[in-house]
Amino acid sequence: MSFEFLLGSIGIGLIYALVSLGVFISFRLLDFPDLTADASFPLGGAVCGLCIYIGIDPWIATLLGMFAGCIAGAMTGILYVKLNILQLLSSIIVMIGLYSINLRILGIGPYIMGETPKMAGSPNLSLLDAKTIFSPFITEDYSNQYIVQPLMVLGFVIVFWILLNLFLNTQMGLALRATGTNQRMAKSQGIPTGGITILGMAISNGLIALGGSLFVQTQGGSDITIGVGTIVIGLASIIIGESIFPTKRIWAVMLAVIFGSILYRLFIAFALSNEFLQNIGVGTEDLNLITAILVVLALVLPKQLKKHSKKRGSKHD
Repeated sequence: MSFEFLLGSIGIGLIYALVSLGVFISFRLLDFPDLTADASFPLGGAVCGLCIYIGIDPWIATLLGMFAGCIAGAMTGILYVKLNILQLLSSIIVMIGLYSINLRILGIGPYIMGETPKMAGSPNLSLLDAKTIFSPFITEDYSNQYIVQPLMVLGFVIVFWILLNLFLNTQMGLALRATGTNQRMAKSQGIPTGGITILGMAISNGLIALGGSLFVQTQGGSDITIGVGTIVIGLASIIIGESIFPTKRIWAVMLAVIFGSILYRLFIAFALSNEFLQNIGVGTEDLNLITAILVVLALVLPKQLKKHSKKRGSKHD
């Protein structure tokens, strides 16, 4: 595994750390099984990519991508809270609808720029020659991009980790946590659980879409398929982080989730670069299978180790 490949994997892991924090809010704090992530990640990428393509400042484009994710998450929350549609079904409905919207967003750029006479959907959008938030800091020969990109993404992760930690310790943040823990009891205490749920879903998917916005800028383009498996990656990162770094403090749990995301990408990088695994035919098409195996190991190993330590302790007694 080359040094550049290692740094690239860490950079992608940091991008998905934002995704994992978003998934953590919906699944862990709100107890909301949200599949919108698979659509809000490419939505953030599509909106950000479109804005950059038509000449909007990349920093504004990144924020607009994040805002689009907030709207998507809020829509999922509204379907659940206002229309009484089941949580999982609400997220599936939004996810399906966003697939078509993402295709339209990716295809509208060339039409706006006068490159095509007809506005039609497109599965991808190239940003190879476009300026991104990383461009001012990368040299002309791109020799430092493997250092610049992870460092800048790390800055985003640190900022949003701090902001989330501050928010979750405010009155509204505590109300969000209470809503996820026991919605009926929270409602009896006068907490507007419906509005809090919608807010939480907006924050969750906003973070996921921010990850998508940064992802397309590091990859040089947006694609409709970049969201496939996003929710699985987010959950895997949470499970790995919580299994390796078990803790109860909210700031430490979120830190564990971030480390879990980085470790997940490093595991994937090792699996794809390992000669033995390559010789037996393991490739990029096996990513989801590798993820499934990692999740199972992360869930089972800590329990087995705890059982083993208890048995050893009882024998000594």
